[in-house]
Amino acid sequence: MAPSKVLNAQNKQSNVNMTTRKGITTRSQNSLLNNVLMKPHVLGKDPCTKRKAEASPPKEKTTKRSALGNITNAIGKTLGTHQQEPKKAVKRQTVTQVKSLTQTSSVRTLEKVVSKPEVAPPKPKPVPRVKAVKKNDEKTEIPNKIVNARRSLDLEKSEDSSLYVSALEDVGDESVKKSRLSNIQGEESEKTQKFEKIEETEKENETSHPSPVTAPTEEKSIAARLDAPPQEKLPEGVQWDFDTENWLDPFQVSHYAMDIFNYLKDRERLFPIGDYMEKQVCLSQWMRALLVDWMVEVQESFELNHETLYLAVKLVDLYLTKVTVGKETLQLLGAACLFIASKYDERIPPMVEDFLYICDGAYTQRELIRMEMSVLKVVDFDLGIPLSYRFLRRYARCAKVSMPTLTLARYVLEYSLMDYSTIMFSDSKMAAAALLLALQMKDLGGWTSTLEYYSGYKVDDIRDIVHLLNQGLHRKHKEALTTVRNKYSHKIFFEVAKLPLKDTLDI
Repeated sequence: MAPSKVLNAQNKQSNVNMTTRKGITTRSQNSLLNNVLMKPHVLGKDPCTKRKAEASPPKEKTTKRSALGNITNAIGKTLGTHQQEPKKAVKRQTVTQVKSLTQTSSVRTLEKVVSKPEVAPPKPKPVPRVKAVKKNDEKTEIPNKIVNARRSLDLEKSEDSSLYVSALEDVGDESVKKSRLSNIQGEESEKTQKFEKIEETEKENETSHPSPVTAPTEEKSIAARLDAPPQEKLPEGVQWDFDTENWLDPFQVSHYAMDIFNYLKDRERLFPIGDYMEKQVCLSQWMRALLVDWMVEVQESFELNHETLYLAVKLVDLYLTKVTVGKETLQLLGAACLFIASKYDERIPPMVEDFLYICDGAYTQRELIRMEMSVLKVVDFDLGIPLSYRFLRRYARCAKVSMPTLTLARYVLEYSLMDYSTIMFSDSKMAAAALLLALQMKDLGGWTSTLEYYSGYKVDDIRDIVHLLNQGLHRKHKEALTTVRNKYSHKIFFEVAKLPLKDTLDI
């Protein structure tokens, strides 16, 4: 690559500054030409700086002379230091190669160009480092070195895809490459043998001393065992195991759904509601029903959850069992209970101003906040009250009841909120009775063993409540208590309020 530049520069110098005779060159003329080529001299000019730069380049250029030198030097450090010695020897050979090429080319060009045979240049100082090559040896050395250079250029890439061979590197390094490959393969085989030995020892240890984790009875992984549903024996007549079928659904919480509702059943005894109307001098059952009807209207206008409505009604009954309330503050109590329930159960609860607006400005913000504080103190800040609506949804899903049937049961249960005679029953029994009445009204059968298993109640436990709910549906209320009936007469709720009622129940 680089020798071509030196050769062109020296050719130009020989054409301009040197003259010789035509004909065959002798050995003396050849030595003179060698000296002139290596260090030319022209009168009237300072030959030191310019000629030196062209004939003998500085150290920086010698390093840049080999095109692949930068790559091979970086790789040579990683492969070892034994590769650096042959590179130095090769560089010396290339210098002689360049000089020999320049000699022959300059002689040929001078034979054509020179016209004055008698003019001879002055003798320059001899350069001790450069050795003149004999004419007889030029014919044999030049083609061999050119062939070697071409081979080195063709072999820029070695057999290893990650390593490169220098353009000045000898071709005889293939044996070294093969030895390196054999060493790498030997190391890999040793590693694989070590791993195989370790695996064999582990297997032997497992067979001889099995640990409790790797015992044959527990071959499955921990994740597989957790995902596997439990194998429980169901009572006779139970059609399916609802929790096992939905075991992998995280929204069903099938792992502990039964535990949750059993816990809620146990908590029902913590919130007893007795007959408090004898203590409330200023209130009546009609006024309570009117208040619940208004709370249903607020729930529908604010689009609150049904759980919010049921919790608010429960808070009203719990407060009235312990505190005597006047007729003027009954609506304030209902608004405060709705405000508390919405903050407990809603994602975005309404603001205080909204409840004051619903009350038509009858109360101030201070009064509403004071009533809220009073209710929380009476309940002892325990708002985890079991609700009949939650039990109803659980029972209907376990029995795989259709949505219209479930909506009918919701209508029966929500309509019973206005009935004062039902406040003494537990919420779980009220949900079971409402679902049984809906099944009777739809002619879908009675209380099955599947419902008995998931609810924990038999027909005898809820028979009286079912008859009481059916009587409440037949009772005609005044026009002021029509909010629930109008609500469930809508198409969204499948118009379940318009279904015909049952006079006699087959239970």
